[in-house]
Amino acid sequence: MAKPHALVIPSPAQGHVIPIMELAQRLVKQGVKVTFVNTDVTHKQVTSNALKKDGFGDLIQLASISDRLEPWEDTNDHCKLTKSILKTMPENLQELIETINKEDGDKVTCIVADGCMGWAIRVAKQMGISRAAFWPASVCTPASALSMPLNDKMIELSETTPPIKPTDLSWACFDDVGTIEAVFELVKEVVEASKMTEWFICSSTTELESATFSLYPQLLPIGPLLASNRLADQSGHFWQEDSTCLAWLDQQPPCSVIYIAFGSITIFNRSQFQELAISLELSNRPFLWVVRSGMTKETTAAYPDGYVERVGSRGRIVSWAPQQKVLAHPSVACFVSHCGWNSTLEGVTNGLPLLCWPYFADQFHNETYIRDIWKTRLGFNKDEAGIITRGEIKSTVEQLLGENTFRAKLWILKKMLQAVLEKEDAHTKILAISSSGYKIEIQMP
Repeated sequence: MAKPHALVIPSPAQGHVIPIMELAQRLVKQGVKVTFVNTDVTHKQVTSNALKKDGFGDLIQLASISDRLEPWEDTNDHCKLTKSILKTMPENLQELIETINKEDGDKVTCIVADGCMGWAIRVAKQMGISRAAFWPASVCTPASALSMPLNDKMIELSETTPPIKPTDLSWACFDDVGTIEAVFELVKEVVEASKMTEWFICSSTTELESATFSLYPQLLPIGPLLASNRLADQSGHFWQEDSTCLAWLDQQPPCSVIYIAFGSITIFNRSQFQELAISLELSNRPFLWVVRSGMTKETTAAYPDGYVERVGSRGRIVSWAPQQKVLAHPSVACFVSHCGWNSTLEGVTNGLPLLCWPYFADQFHNETYIRDIWKTRLGFNKDEAGIITRGEIKSTVEQLLGENTFRAKLWILKKMLQAVLEKEDAHTKILAISSSGYKIEIQMP
């Protein structure tokens, strides 16, 4: 008897690939065959950094389709990438599905696509295939898209949801017109996907966003999608994790380490990078800092002269970290974060106070949640030149680590989320994509 066969399609960005890969693994556990479809460039990154021990290598088939970008082209060029995707990938996806249906015994019965990939939902509808959209970030983000403003007033979905500044909308926080237009096109894809899909599922939970879920019942919570049920072994990374930092953490006192990580897209200029570096040196605390390739506008990270030698073993700098394991480590005291939704969930689930340093898009929404709704953070103030100075960073870290109120609130959130993660049977969600009588179950961790 043929098995249900899901094509899972992420948006080609690190923060989108990891949670939908987690979703794909849950589908496999429910007896669903999964083909995970990346762009050619993303496919190469994911396969080259795949975990050998993730246990899903033989169960999830990895495939790719061309976005017509060359390997050396910048996939962070949102304008070029968006135009290329919308122009070339719908036809390429249809050809892939036709090939699978012709050659594979288990034909494609449904498509689960990132909400930014509304074109994939459109292809599924045209081909008569069941479909679901997946949103990897805060549910407040698609909700704001579904309530797209026509003026410059503050967006308030309800009294209990974080207000959104029009300047913080996903497309409005860039400097160049081309990128603004490209991101706006992606937001339109989210709106279109919501109209064409049978299900719109989100990597969030009512425990964190009850007001928004109640306002938009078509947005369904199935999160948090974390790898805690597999000892935090995540799949889908674009860079190789440096697990040696865990042994370094083992040598540090409990609740002493500042962990700093800004995700896969944040870019600093030389001045801001050096201010952050010097603040960590002045803190006199151990710190673990993720400095990925391309994090600064210069070719290589521009540390102050003699910096690495001065901080010595007190500071550990890695290019990419096994973040869920790091945040769960007892030596970590706080998390300086860009407020990506995955990082936010991982930090809150581990009860860590956050220092918010958002860069773009939904990260500003998440900062508002952390600051105004959950009240578990402090943030930074910029000077007249737009720089967060070494003194501002140092004093804010000291204030956060000396404030017990945040920890009390975080303990409550942590316990709420742990209850969600522990009650597998009570939190089994059914994604009822009916094709040939099949039902696909998504089981919580």
